[in-house]
Amino acid sequence: MAFLETAKQRYTTKKYNSEALIPEEKIAELKEIIRLSPSSINSQPWKFFFVSSGEMKQKLAAASYWNAQKINEASHLVVFSALTDVDRFEEQIANTLPEGSINYYKQFLQSKGEFHVQSWMKQQVYLSLGFFLAACAANHIDATPMEGIENSVYDEILELDGYQTLFAVAIGYRHVEDANQPAITAKSRLTIADIIEEF
Repeated sequence: MAFLETAKQRYTTKKYNSEALIPEEKIAELKEIIRLSPSSINSQPWKFFFVSSGEMKQKLAAASYWNAQKINEASHLVVFSALTDVDRFEEQIANTLPEGSINYYKQFLQSKGEFHVQSWMKQQVYLSLGFFLAACAANHIDATPMEGIENSVYDEILELDGYQTLFAVAIGYRHVEDANQPAITAKSRLTIADIIEEF
């Protein structure tokens, strides 16, 4: 039940304390956790960028619409990207996955064409997002997942080759005046009856 209490306190942070930086040991732990993220057939078609440099954060913030202030105030920005190069992906799994997983890929994914494979790879990165947000909450680190960014500009700034930016997550510690925190504004969710059915 401890995680239930964590879930009740987790929220999307709107204002960060720019003076409060996440300790390096915590960042190292988050990196290891995200490395352990689940993915279908253990495909891992992703790359993650941990950005702490103020200069780099400013460049990315400038390509982040209304999320700019959060990025500049946060301790770190984590950028999630997916492989777009299917040939590179197939080479990767040939070297890392067992025969059964590769056969599954060939039969159910590769057979549907490159566009389907690329879409499927992006879905795996979203799995890692949920895992990462839960890890942040469990470690009392605040987070803001953001799709409101200029993805192609991120790709250019990060000099991505064979990968594509999908979204980013600002992480750090909330400002005491952040009005979005549950202690000030109650969380709003649909009821269990609205979203869950049993058979």
